[in-house]
Amino acid sequence: MIGEIIALILFVAGTLIFITATFGVYKFKYVLNRMHAAALGDTLGILLAVAGGVVYYGFQFISLKLILIVVFLWLSSPVASHFIAKLEYTTDPEAEGEEFKSMSLSELEKEENNK
Repeated sequence: MIGEIIALILFVAGTLIFITATFGVYKFKYVLNRMHAAALGDTLGILLAVAGGVVYYGFQFISLKLILIVVFLWLSSPVASHFIAKLEYTTDPEAEGEEFKSMSLSELEKEENNK
């Protein structure tokens, strides 16, 4: 009975994190901010939901499968987010201002040495 209550609390907490991340995705205007909100909600929400499943089912083979799902998502989500952010950065025509200027490593070292 106590395990079911803990599992329910974890499921509800994971669902609330997902809902909050969804509002964050719709609230922000810039793509990278939206992606950040989605990635944080995705990571914590899936952890809590899967932890609820592990508590509910106990430590069985299905729990191992759930943990492997979390590991796969934690490994693939940052890679996908990085590619999306890089694509947005390189294709955004409005990001040509001073804060987004492109420079080589030698130019960056010169600029840092001049400070």
